[in-house]
Amino acid sequence: MSLNSQIDNTDLQILSILMEDAQTPYTEIANRLIISGGTVHVRMKKLIRLGVVRGSHLEVNPELLGYDVCAFVGMFLEKGSFYNELVEKLKGIPAVTEVHYTTGVYSIFMKIVCRNTRELRNILNEQIQPLPGVQRTETFISLEESIIRQLQILPDESS
Repeated sequence: MSLNSQIDNTDLQILSILMEDAQTPYTEIANRLIISGGTVHVRMKKLIRLGVVRGSHLEVNPELLGYDVCAFVGMFLEKGSFYNELVEKLKGIPAVTEVHYTTGVYSIFMKIVCRNTRELRNILNEQIQPLPGVQRTETFISLEESIIRQLQILPDESS
């Protein structure tokens, strides 16, 4: 049975509401969708079990906590076989907030959030570039984050 056949429009509507505001009480969701709170609870448990929902988190504004630099780093690898080992090493660097294995120019594209450019330079020079398998990196500093959002979940019109 495919994952898509286990998820219906009610599930998608529940997800959409929670992605807009993860603190929305199940009772409010139930009232908006004209279903019971128990139904919302059961469906959320199912979505967690299926791996559709991978957890919830608190989102903070890094700038207000003194993290003024957001940078994107493209990494060139000596060989693609270094990828898994490098990802494990990058997990140990708290400033690395995202890592993507990509096609195109870079093997790895990552996001780093830190306090200032001096800290960024130290992370790059002392923690990332010396890692085995790293050929070189290219860094892009973000001047402004204009859009950040979750995927918009749309109901399946074919149902």
